[in-house]
Amino acid sequence: MDTARSAISNLFREEPSTYTRFSLAEHMEGDSSQVEMKLSNSEIDSEVGNSMGEPRDPRIMKPKHSPKNICFMIVCTLLIFLIGFLLGYLSYRGRMQTKGQSCSNADSNLCGTAEELPSKDDSDTTLEYTQPFLEWKQLKELLKDKFLVSSFISRIRDFSVSREAGSEGDQRLALTVYNEFKRCGLHSVWNDEHYVKLQSLGSTPNRVTLLASGTNETIENPKGYLAYSAAGQATGKLVYANYGREEDFKMLKSMNISVNGSVVIVRGGKISFAAKVANAQKVKAAAVLIYLDPADYANMPVDTDVFGHVHLGTGDPYTPGFPSFNHTQFPPAQSSGLPSIPAQTITTNSARRLLSKMTGQLAPSEWKGTLSPPYNLGNDDNVQVEVEVNNVVAEKMIHNVFGVIKGLTDPEHYVVIGAQRDSWGPGVAKSAVGTSLLVEMAKALSDLVVKDGYKPRRSIVFASWSAGDFGSVGATEWLEGYLSVLHLKAFAYINLDAAVLGSQTFKASASPMLYTLLGNTLKEVSSPLDSSKTLYQNVGGDSWEKQTIVPMTMDDASYAFQAFSGIPSVSFSFTNDGDTYPYFGTKEDNLSNLNSRTGNRIDDIARAAANVAGQMVLRLTHDHQLSLDFDRYNGELFSFVLKINRFAKQLKKAGLTVKWLSSARGDFDRATETLKNNILNSDLNNAGICRAINDRIMMVEYHFLSPYVSPKDTPFRHILYGSGPHTLMSLLENLNLLNNTITNLNMDVLRNQLALATWTIQGAANALSGDIWDIDNEF
Repeated sequence: MDTARSAISNLFREEPSTYTRFSLAEHMEGDSSQVEMKLSNSEIDSEVGNSMGEPRDPRIMKPKHSPKNICFMIVCTLLIFLIGFLLGYLSYRGRMQTKGQSCSNADSNLCGTAEELPSKDDSDTTLEYTQPFLEWKQLKELLKDKFLVSSFISRIRDFSVSREAGSEGDQRLALTVYNEFKRCGLHSVWNDEHYVKLQSLGSTPNRVTLLASGTNETIENPKGYLAYSAAGQATGKLVYANYGREEDFKMLKSMNISVNGSVVIVRGGKISFAAKVANAQKVKAAAVLIYLDPADYANMPVDTDVFGHVHLGTGDPYTPGFPSFNHTQFPPAQSSGLPSIPAQTITTNSARRLLSKMTGQLAPSEWKGTLSPPYNLGNDDNVQVEVEVNNVVAEKMIHNVFGVIKGLTDPEHYVVIGAQRDSWGPGVAKSAVGTSLLVEMAKALSDLVVKDGYKPRRSIVFASWSAGDFGSVGATEWLEGYLSVLHLKAFAYINLDAAVLGSQTFKASASPMLYTLLGNTLKEVSSPLDSSKTLYQNVGGDSWEKQTIVPMTMDDASYAFQAFSGIPSVSFSFTNDGDTYPYFGTKEDNLSNLNSRTGNRIDDIARAAANVAGQMVLRLTHDHQLSLDFDRYNGELFSFVLKINRFAKQLKKAGLTVKWLSSARGDFDRATETLKNNILNSDLNNAGICRAINDRIMMVEYHFLSPYVSPKDTPFRHILYGSGPHTLMSLLENLNLLNNTITNLNMDVLRNQLALATWTIQGAANALSGDIWDIDNEF
């Protein structure tokens, strides 16, 4: 090494500052070495001096291309190359370690084989390499053009076949949908089999008999029925209870009309059939009869048979909380939402006959329909009715059919688009429209990928559900089957059921996390009745939420996704002003009646519905950041806490406080602000960073499911939109009892509700905050 230093020193000897020279030296100190480069003036000035006739300095008269010089330059070049290579390698390795850590949590797909639902690709894909070729404006126009050539009405005709859940017709239509998905060129098509218990009419007909003045008069042997009614006979005096709501039964109590042991007759509408029967059972009614009053069901033929179900829940009620797969060893269990009293639908004509026999007090004016009888409340021991229900429960095999377009960046994360396939009658609006939309959307979105080069970042799953008429059975069984993983993978559900019910206005039920996406979509889609206006303008512009958003009910397939699985969900429909669709559950749900309600523009309305759903799907799979507005739950929580704060004084007297509930809400607010700041300061083009942010956003809805109740006993665990004593609404109802001196409130129950609601909200805040070291632990 001394020899090397001497050679380098002799080759490039440092000169006075008046010379310019490129010099290189190696300094050795212990185990470390350092290469130093300098510039000086020697050779240039010596050359200049020589050109002026001045003698050259003999000290610098070295050969410019000597072997030592050449060797040294080669060594220097190799050193510089080696240093650059090492720096590049270390930088690349650091990036790959970060990427590997962010992607290490990929887990197995849902259906057991790699070909079925999207699974994590181990290749080194990054957002930079998977940018969609299509800009958003171009993308939405291409989708719109594809729907212009779709014939929705021909699809609806094809799908309006006899197809009661579990029947041969249902199986044939399932195969049709399966083959359509195959023809669309989806990446994978498969089906799930479930063995579920469904109820249907038995060999002995159901019967409603009037017992009056010592004579028995058969009022009706109904052809319609209410699935999951208790079987058997019940007899009692007849009482009219309006819509069968809780407030209606309270009104009867205030009028000293006893319902205990009576047969209650109620009209359809306002709430579900299941809720009517559950409310009647609470006040110890013996049986329930439901009819369609012309005041609520205009133009309905008076002899129309009516079908429905009375399970206050979703899914197979004989396997609550767990899936109805054939290999499951079912314990002897049943849903708490099953009624224990008989319930039966009757025609409008039969209801008129029964109402005409009733005496007693006159019903309040707002309770009166448009039938000719005077609507007396009854409660006459001389007018009794016997209800006989002989429905039978049978195990049937149903199929859910699926297809998928796999995403390129995050294939293991997906939006689900679903529609009910089965129907008791023609079911044109109930399920044929939704199934046609599902198939046409699969075709259009697949074309965007295959023919137009769209590269979705996330996957799109298409789902055709069976047994929807029995309470979203097929959809719920799928959710139960993959309960442990779906909330980690499915980030949104879009329901296509009943999307076309009319033409005049637009209504939607949705998670608050989807409000912003829905509002932005309405700004992009033209009104089907006036192409010069957008749907956003048609529904009130900036006040669109007040005009459009309606509560999500248990009959909606989206409800199970949101309240049971914690997946943000949305349902929407084009409908008419001031009314509800009257034909569900009847054979009047046919193409003729739907044409009448849409002004013979089913194709135009269905095309608008496809654009609404399609553009939401594109937004959810196109953008780096998930289009889920996690900040919207701040307003929902603030509203509830504000209502609870009204009881602060009463709670203080009971030794309780709302301080910790308010603190938990504040923590959630701070967590959303932190995440928004993190997003603003992050490079969303970085795959690992973007995925980590999206994972936090995905979990917001799920963490509003109470972890303190069982999904088997209390399936709808969402504290804001679920059902049960764990909800904030139930807490408010109990707080209202603090002012009621008649009712004895169980303070232990209230204390438990307050504590668990507080910790559920706190848990949601902690989850949104990210890593545990980022959480403010002062709570």
